[in-house]
Amino acid sequence: MNLPLRDRKIDVFFAVLFAAFTVTSLISDLLPTVGVDFSRPTGNFFVDSNHWYAHDADPLFMHPPDWMRIVTGLSAFGYPPFYVVLVFALLTGKNWVQLPSVVYATMIVTLTGIVVFGVEFFGDPATRTGNPAKFLAFNLPYVLVPLLLLVRMRKPLPFTRRF
Repeated sequence: MNLPLRDRKIDVFFAVLFAAFTVTSLISDLLPTVGVDFSRPTGNFFVDSNHWYAHDADPLFMHPPDWMRIVTGLSAFGYPPFYVVLVFALLTGKNWVQLPSVVYATMIVTLTGIVVFGVEFFGDPATRTGNPAKFLAFNLPYVLVPLLLLVRMRKPLPFTRRF
């Protein structure tokens, strides 16, 4: 028997964050994936938001190489459907979400945590001209939250016992 949602406040926390990730993935990662130029402000909220982030924190994002467009494409088109399913499963206590959550968290840690952070901090100096503190402030939650989800889903039947 699963614990009621009121006794799983950590799942409410995750549901809120992943609902927000659904929206932010579409706003931030769709534009570089489809090749929208946001190298200068245009008055469009989405373009200007991406310009502000890329200009201040992540210059690589402003002119992404092909491999980065693949990463942002996965984030724009692959992750949001999973986020919707995950939010549903977290709120309703569906234990079958455990394995997909582990796969997702592993992908995020590999693609964002290793590849993107690696390039940002150890790659070509031309891609490291942004502000490292701002880069971490914007991007660390997108790696830490999936890692916390991984910890949350580490035991069989995660919704049957307290975290």
